[in-house]
Order: sequence, then C-alpha cells, then structure tokens
Amino acid sequence: MTPHDLAERLARGGSVQELTGGEQPINANRLFRIWVEEGSRIVKVYGTPARERRERHALDALAGLTGLPTLVDSGAEGDIHWALFEDAGQWSLATLPENPALARQAGAILAGLHNSETELMTNMTRGIDQEWISVDFISTFKRLARYRGRIGLSSELMEAARGVRPPFASPPRSAHTNATPDNFLVDDDGQVTLINWEWATLAPPEWDLSKAIWLAGLESGPASAAGIEEGYG
Repeated sequence: MTPHDLAERLARGGSVQELTGGEQPINANRLFRIWVEEGSRIVKVYGTPARERRERHALDALAGLTGLPTLVDSGAEGDIHWALFEDAGQWSLATLPENPALARQAGAILAGLHNSETELMTNMTRGIDQEWISVDFISTFKRLARYRGRIGLSSELMEAARGVRPPFASPPRSAHTNATPDNFLVDDDGQVTLINWEWATLAPPEWDLSKAIWLAGLESGPASAAGIEEGYG
C-alpha cells in the first residue's frame, strides 16, 4: 500500500488532495487533505515510525492546551504509520497578509505551552539546556569555518564571532522547537493551530519565541512579530 492508497481508503470514496508537492527527501512526511462525510480531514503519513510515536506522545502529554491539532485516528499499515487530524485550515501565518490578531493567538499558544508541566512532556531532566546551547553554538562556528570561502565570510568576521559568548539559555520548558509561521495554521473562523509536534521536547522558552518572532518579522512583517510578543505576554 502506498501513502496515496491509504489516503484514498481513509477518504471512503471522497476526494483526495496531496499537499506535499514536488520532489521530497527520503523519509519525508506526506500530507493529504481528504473529504469525508464529516468534512475535510488531514492524513499525515510519517516518514519514520518514530516521528508518529513522538508526535502522538506530545499531543497526549499536552492534551487540553489551546491551539493543538485534534487527532481523530491513527494506525499502521505495514511500514506506513499515519495519523488523521481535523483540518486546522488552508492558510498559515506565512501565507496570509500581516495580521497582528492572529499573531497574538500564536504567541498565546506558545505561552500556554511553556507554562505547562514539563513532567508530562518527557522524563528527561535536562533536554536542550545551557550546556547543549553552548556546545551547539561553538560547533556551529566550526562548521561555518569549513565553508567560509564559499559563503563569503571573511577571516576577520569569523575570528570576531569566535569571541562571542554563547547565548544565555533559560531553564528548559516544554517546547515545540520549530514554531515557524508556516506551522501556525489558520481556519475559516480565524482560529490558530500549531502543527507538527514530532520534535517537541524540553528547551529554553526563547528557542520557540525568538524563532517565531524573527521569522514572523521576515515573512509577514513587524506588526506580526510584535503581535506574537504581545500575545506571549
């Protein structure tokens, strides 16, 4: 059975639209919108079984928080692991015009996540912490040094960068770790949902918040970036 065959079976004779177009890397997730009697649904076929387990665990652990996707069903057909979600909308913060009100909803979702009980998310005691941030910060510059000439970084700039202290990291909290504008979906009623929870773990709150604000400013505009910060509180 192929992912498309699975989507057609779950559609029970309804229409099927694949949302992951173009050439995809190996083990990439596949997404389909299907239309059934109850309305539209999203079929997510995971690139690996571990992704399905991680996302299901995160959604179970965080159940009750505002802005989470609604899982309708899940299962496995041979090597194909899948989940069926309520359709959270055809738009996102990345595709809509700048909208501070929607951005404030996104910020409030992140605030609720970061204020949730960390013990529910994982039995890890550390996650992404200050030590992890410091090691990754240093290794990033080591990787950049290999390609310095190719990407046009001067030796003086690299030397100055090596002297910068790693950023401060707050104590780890429950985190999404990829709170990008395209992961904040918007439905017809203007409700915002944060999707794609496979990589949720413990991390400093600023990991999510700074990424969301920075990318919202780049992709949507300064009012959206300010809206996320305002909604976060």
